[in-house]
Amino acid sequence: MAIEHLADNFWNIRGDFKIAHVINIGTHMSLIRKPGGTFILLDSYELDRPDREELLALTDGGALIEAVLNVHPFHTIHCQYIQKMLPHARLIGTRRHHEQAPNLDWDADRIEDEATQKQFSDILDFSIPSGVDFISDDDSVHVGSVIVRHRESGIIHVDDTLMVIDLPALVQKMVPGPKLRFHPKLADGLEKRPGAADDYIRWAKELARDWADSSIVCAAHSGLLHLDDQDFPEAISKALKQASCTLDDHRKSCG
Repeated sequence: MAIEHLADNFWNIRGDFKIAHVINIGTHMSLIRKPGGTFILLDSYELDRPDREELLALTDGGALIEAVLNVHPFHTIHCQYIQKMLPHARLIGTRRHHEQAPNLDWDADRIEDEATQKQFSDILDFSIPSGVDFISDDDSVHVGSVIVRHRESGIIHVDDTLMVIDLPALVQKMVPGPKLRFHPKLADGLEKRPGAADDYIRWAKELARDWADSSIVCAAHSGLLHLDDQDFPEAISKALKQASCTLDDHRKSCG
């Protein structure tokens, strides 16, 4: 685990998350410093002692952290830990967070609501993909989420919706493909209605246009993509091309 200082006012915290206590798919949390010196956390994660001490040292023992924005409906496990560590901070989540952990002191505002997002719009941009279920009935389909962009640094924080494929260089030569991809269960996440695939493509292209100057993508279960040798629109375009068969199949089956 490690805290990476990616920009003047942005830190990304990489952590472990193991499936069946064996396969480590990783997870993350990001820390953003606001112009006035207070902080916002994106997502919740149970830190090990060194990272906890570093985080608390950066934030005056946690007192400067105003709010925790939990942006993926299915990332709920570590919310209790974060609230215990930061009982004074607003704990903001999605409808599913409220349902899965009703014992926690959730803020009444929910992060998928535009009114809640506007409270942080001085420093953050938000996007929710169109054409897919935000909260799927299938707990294994994690396609929908709230994607967050720190406007000052151009850094994107995303859970599952966008994934970074970081294969060894030798493997990449043998199995070439885009480093940025959409969630592998996109086919299951698309709404079962005509036009859903086209809505998703339109959303992705608008995201690429609106966030064109993004510098880094921080993805939950994979890693960081530094957009040095390509720009964000190019990365999204390649990801759409890689997902084209999935999207075409949806059109054929749903009209």
